Amino acid sequence: MALRHNYRNLKIWKLGISIANDISDILLSFPKHERFDLSSQMSRCSISISSNIAEGSARTDRSFSHFLSISLGSSFELGTQLLIAYHRNYITDIKLKLLEDKIEEFQKMTMGFQNNLV
Repeated sequence: MALRHNYRNLKIWKLGISIANDISDILLSFPKHERFDLSSQMSRCSISISSNIAEGSARTDRSFSHFLSISLGSSFELGTQLLIAYHRNYITDIKLKLLEDKIEEFQKMTMGFQNNLV
C-alpha cells in the first residue's frame, strides 16, 4: 500500500520529533525517584506525538485525522505534565515557556493540517 502522506516530509512530524528530543534532554535532570512516574509518562507522551503521525500517514485521510487527534491529545497531556514538572521545580520558567510555545505551535499546525484533510 502506497503512503498517502510521507510523514518524514511533514513539518508537524519534524516538530514532534524536536519536542520529543527536547523532553528527552530535560528528563536527564529530573530526580531519580521520578524515573518511573512523571519522567516515564512525559517520555511516552512526547514519543506518541510523532509516532501517531507516522502511523496515521499510511491510512486514508479520515483515519489519518483520527491519528492526528491522538497526537494532539498527547501534546495537551504533555503540556499538563510540564506544568507539574515546573511546580515541582524540575524545570525553570524559561524552559517551560519555550516548550509550551513549541507545543502550541505544533497544536496550531496540526489542527490546520487536520482541517485540510477532511
